[in-house]
Amino acid sequence: MNDFETDSGTEVLDREYDAVLIGAGIMSATLGALLARLQPDWSIVVLERLDRVAQESSAAWNNAGTGHAGMCELNYMPDPADPCRAEQIGRQFELTRRFWDSLVDSGDLAGTSFVNPTPHMNVVFGDRDVAYLRQRFETLRRSPRFAEMEYSEDPRVIATWAPLLMAGRTGDETVAATRQPGGTDVDFGGVTRALLSGVRARGARVVTGHEVRRLRREPDGRWIVGGRAGGERFSMRTRFVFVGAGGHALTLLQKARIPEVRGYGVFPIGAQFLRTDDPDIVAAHRAKVYSQADVGAPPMSVPHLDTRIVDGKASLMFGPYATFSTRLLKHGRLTDLFATIRPHNIAPLVAVAVQNLPLLGYLIGQLAASRGRKLQQLRRFVPTARDGDWELVDAGQRAQLIVPHPRKIGVLTFGTEVVVGADGTIAGLLGASPGASIAPAVMIDLLGACFPQHRARWAPILDRFCVDS
Repeated sequence: MNDFETDSGTEVLDREYDAVLIGAGIMSATLGALLARLQPDWSIVVLERLDRVAQESSAAWNNAGTGHAGMCELNYMPDPADPCRAEQIGRQFELTRRFWDSLVDSGDLAGTSFVNPTPHMNVVFGDRDVAYLRQRFETLRRSPRFAEMEYSEDPRVIATWAPLLMAGRTGDETVAATRQPGGTDVDFGGVTRALLSGVRARGARVVTGHEVRRLRREPDGRWIVGGRAGGERFSMRTRFVFVGAGGHALTLLQKARIPEVRGYGVFPIGAQFLRTDDPDIVAAHRAKVYSQADVGAPPMSVPHLDTRIVDGKASLMFGPYATFSTRLLKHGRLTDLFATIRPHNIAPLVAVAVQNLPLLGYLIGQLAASRGRKLQQLRRFVPTARDGDWELVDAGQRAQLIVPHPRKIGVLTFGTEVVVGADGTIAGLLGASPGASIAPAVMIDLLGACFPQHRARWAPILDRFCVDS
């Protein structure tokens, strides 16, 4: 579905802007929505390399659509007695919901049909994981944020929460589950298009088909943003640049020659899902159910069975099954990864490879897995699953961040990191989950780091958005 209009490319060339946002995904859309309200007199342009907005990580079928709120993501709470990370993400997603609601109230966001109530659950098997989940529940239930969470080790109770999980089981295996009724499924592509429509309505430009290839700092502190559009070169000047280009963000920040990314690298991980649109199967499961990751699997690869609602139609997705490509974007180039390698990040890259041999083994196993093996993993969640009911589909591509480390030389991180140039005139977003779910919190922190001189003046506006400044 593409009902989004963009501006003519010829209208944005050879001009000077107050802010240029690179990449038309959820992050640039969120930052644009904030800047359009905070600084209505600023000239803003969003540049997208593809011919449509929200076609990479933000696209509905390129992610699991989970409104990450700390309810079911076990990788955010490896220590079941420490709720800090789950609490933090819960607060950040609550801020996201309030931000969207405030934009709806002001007419800057056309409805919230892209957000659908969907319970968040966990299911685990075996004595060790059951003990872990039980302790996690006991920890979280003491927080008002998770007060509605339920826990059960009774297969009959779990079957009332998610019938598809329990149908066909023999009852011989220890099982436990939690359920939080206040979870959500989010079409982040729909959110992005709606946000950008509001940004355009406030006078900003959103231009597709413009691939940024150059970032150069001028002696006067302005940035030259250049690239190609339809075979022609383009160039513009700006006081501020945000690089929200997903897997290409590191490459562009390296081209900008900012020292803050020295030693940084990326490790690309793709994903596939099994998907069904069969109405009878879909009707038997209304939840997002997360479990524990396999040994050696990256935290973002925890298996989950998700209700997805896109354009009003419900489906089920199970996965992810890891894939590998040297592309850093789904619509990228095979040379992408090699373009990020610099003398200063070779040592961190090698160190991460040595430290993560189980991850490499996991990826090799995933790449070698047959369709039958993938269906076997699905039947761990859905014992009655039949081959013909499920289709294997490609999801998005993620560039996991590698950062320098004083003792380990380099470490592979699984999160979202903002990099800000020393003078605040350039910033970029690196990493992956839970980025889309916490975009307003991340972008507000970015604004504070890049524009400290405006913080006091912007605070009342952010307060009206019910956003903590």
